[in-house]
Amino acid sequence: MTEKELICVNCPMGCRLTVTMEGKEVLSVKGNTCPRGEAYARQECVQPMRILTSTVRINNGTHRVLPVITEKEIPLELMEQAMAEVREITVDAPVEVDTVILENIAGTGVNLIASRSMKHA
Repeated sequence: MTEKELICVNCPMGCRLTVTMEGKEVLSVKGNTCPRGEAYARQECVQPMRILTSTVRINNGTHRVLPVITEKEIPLELMEQAMAEVREITVDAPVEVDTVILENIAGTGVNLIASRSMKHA
């Protein structure tokens, strides 16, 4: 059995969590003050997930780069592959917020979308 110490990031409380594991199985979570803390700890110890936020190059935009974000979390282990895909993207202005920039990033089934609009320069 192993124990992992985490700080929950689901709310401002920042509960200090102790997760007891056997292999890849979570046996118990202690220290959480709400159910979200337990769910976070279980997910973080079994398969950490993250929202990817970055920028892509944009041609003829009012700025040189366009902010982008994944529609939902993707596995942390695929973040490097996802960022390699992001670095290859160039879009053309204009772009509206929530426009899909890349479908199925890193084979996750999650879309990368524009997080702001960008006018043509």
